[in-house]
Amino acid sequence: MGRSRDIIAYLQAAPLMAVLFAFLVLPICMIVVVSFWGATEFSIYPAFQFENYEFLFSSPVTYKVFFATFKYAFITWVFTLSIGFTVAYFLAFHVRTQTMQTALFLLCTIPFLTSNIIRMISWIPFLGRNGIANQALISWGVIDEPLEWLLYSDFAVILAFVHLYTLFMVVPIFNTMMRIDKSLIEAAYDNGATALQTLWHVIIPLTKPGIMIGTIFVVTLVMGDFITVRFMSGSQKANVGRLISNDISLLQYPSAAATAVVLLFTVLIVIGVLLRFVNIRKEL
Repeated sequence: MGRSRDIIAYLQAAPLMAVLFAFLVLPICMIVVVSFWGATEFSIYPAFQFENYEFLFSSPVTYKVFFATFKYAFITWVFTLSIGFTVAYFLAFHVRTQTMQTALFLLCTIPFLTSNIIRMISWIPFLGRNGIANQALISWGVIDEPLEWLLYSDFAVILAFVHLYTLFMVVPIFNTMMRIDKSLIEAAYDNGATALQTLWHVIIPLTKPGIMIGTIFVVTLVMGDFITVRFMSGSQKANVGRLISNDISLLQYPSAAATAVVLLFTVLIVIGVLLRFVNIRKEL
């Protein structure tokens, strides 16, 4: 009887496994295979060689680009976590009615009704040399001349990342906070805990699964992004995604595949480290 159930379970899971294999496992395997191929200026040819990886790890540009990628991911994570936790905390514990919670939560999703690119480039006329921000600061007497670092800089890139991906931190944290038993918070207050002590010793530990899920979302999205870095830095900055994009534009597919494989393993290592801190299966 137990064996029959196992067979039925496998048969039920077979379509999903086939889809995952066709659209996830197989493309990754193809990228790994191509990463060992060779390339000339105008063509690529099947081979099994390590030249792409040797060039990748021997180039100082690679380490600078990966460092920039981690820098963007870390700073974006700090800001998205701070904003996301604050917004989720307000919605979960300070908005009393479920109707108002739903309305405010939907309000947070309104920007997602437009394209990522539209939301990103909307910052350009605001941050430009003659943009709204500089003109306002000059008119208020805060500065005498326009600030050059507002646009086409690391500041602009990180600002766009935070704008684009904060909701990916809000949603899992809010979902986790809504599952917290309110009697635990009341018990903490009854035992003389302050609001800060309750936050640190009760709410944050119980919110760890949501924080980890949001962290995985934000970090992986930032590390794989290249459009934002290209537009918001004026092509003056680079990350791993842009490195891959440049190789593809030059028809250097094996080199791009090798960089993608290294990026994939790097992201998997980061996710593996994050999963050591909390059991995500319980949350899911």
